[in-house]
Amino acid sequence: MKNSCHNHQKKIALINDYSGFGRCSIAVALPIISMMKVQCCAVPTAILSNHTGFDSYFFDDYTDHMETYIKEWEKLGLKFNGICSGFLGSERQIEIVKGFMQRFKTEETIVLVDPVMGDYGRPYATYTPDMCQAMKSLVQYADILTPNLTEACILTDTPYKERWKQSELKEMSKKLFQMGPQKIVITGIPQRSFVANYCYWSKKEPHIIRTHKIGDSRSGTGDVFAAILAADAVNGVEFIDSVKKASRFIKNCIERSSQMDIPLTDGVCFEELLYKLK
Repeated sequence: MKNSCHNHQKKIALINDYSGFGRCSIAVALPIISMMKVQCCAVPTAILSNHTGFDSYFFDDYTDHMETYIKEWEKLGLKFNGICSGFLGSERQIEIVKGFMQRFKTEETIVLVDPVMGDYGRPYATYTPDMCQAMKSLVQYADILTPNLTEACILTDTPYKERWKQSELKEMSKKLFQMGPQKIVITGIPQRSFVANYCYWSKKEPHIIRTHKIGDSRSGTGDVFAAILAADAVNGVEFIDSVKKASRFIKNCIERSSQMDIPLTDGVCFEELLYKLK
């Protein structure tokens, strides 16, 4: 076979779990990144029949296979314009992802870390204090960080609460900035009838983007958000414009899902609106 270069197209390495049903993680991010004209190369951390928000599901941990899987990419000489990490289920997986970034991150590679650690003021059951510390060490590799309000509190050892002053959000963002990321979005901040995203990045004034709250929370919206930001970053789109685009797209997807009577567990029917991301 003729030797050839595999790096003529923009690529993002996506490290996350795969759920066959339920619209989250790789199943959400891969088609979105692809629609935005970037090749999406997935590293699965686990395989699920459907996500853990359902009463019953099949789960297969992929940790033992990840390093062998990644070594094959090294043999191919793959280079990535972006790396995007999502939910990680153990300290060992976090260490594997750190190793991946050490091997594949260059000065041109944009790394987005979505520190999927908890929600509603509490860490997920799998996130022990040691795992929280391990995630803090992963954050240093990020160029873009997309924690929700709970995760931002965990990463900065800040007590969680529902209502925040802008000065408090700025202070928490500064702490996250000092950990390494140059662009930070704290997502899902409740503000009465709105949901806000607080954007903080170097050499710019912080910016709050608000959208009207519509319906109840749905699985996978964080994965949609991170995928759009990662693809836009690789494509050179301005950070604030990308956050606005992602916020608007998710709002429209939630509206369409409600119109179609999609169960909350099934996530957002982004397929109906995917064409808008061209």
